Amino acid sequence: MTDALLFTPHTLGEIPLTNRVVMAPMTRNRASAEGLPLPIMETYYRQRASAGLIISEMTQIAPDALGYMKTPGIHSDEQVREWRKITDAVHAEGGHIVMQIAHTGRISHPDLIGGKTPVAPSALQPLGKTWTPTGQKPYVMPRALEVPEIQEIVAQFAHAAAQAKTAGFDGIEIHAANGYLLDQFLRSGSNVREDAYGGTVAKRTRLLTEVITATVAVWGPGRVGVRLSPLNPFNSMHDAAPATTFPEIARILSRYPLAYL
Repeated sequence: MTDALLFTPHTLGEIPLTNRVVMAPMTRNRASAEGLPLPIMETYYRQRASAGLIISEMTQIAPDALGYMKTPGIHSDEQVREWRKITDAVHAEGGHIVMQIAHTGRISHPDLIGGKTPVAPSALQPLGKTWTPTGQKPYVMPRALEVPEIQEIVAQFAHAAAQAKTAGFDGIEIHAANGYLLDQFLRSGSNVREDAYGGTVAKRTRLLTEVITATVAVWGPGRVGVRLSPLNPFNSMHDAAPATTFPEIARILSRYPLAYL
């Protein structure tokens, strides 16, 4: 891509961009302990509004979707009010911003989520440690989700999508990468279920397609994207056959008119 093309306008789905520079999502741990965006975040995003598109840091869809200290949420009305200050600041500079919404699944710790056991598609413990209010601790054995709980998570993604819209974002990115919950369902190394959400690639993709359907109902297809990471081993992730798994996932997702993948 030439410099001349890089700095020309573009439309991504239904999102108009002043140039083709996209800022990737980067977790900064600058929110309050309650998951509220703080003024330093408004400054941070305003300073970067000259990018054609900003993808926000990973933002949790529910209190127990949290995986890291001092990361922001989008599940409460107070969080929406604080995020609105950020989107207004980006728009005032002529920029566009979408929110990356996520559930971290097993990449969490009871000390971060009110003593609850982290959830996952299957009870498989990841390697590594995470920071808690009392120091760094190893990840614990997660609890496998029941089907009704999976449906509740779909509803949480839909609610987060609606909250992001109220907060003034230009769209959303569904985080299905980097070893977090949706990625945990996609890959065979973390999903050994034998029900409608595990086994074949199509079944392992079911939760993601349900989340897409629920969030597109809020935003329309032109303002919803999905982030994938087929080969990333981060957070103890692997798949038995990524060269066939992810092309099949891409074929499944191609049935959905997404803004970007």
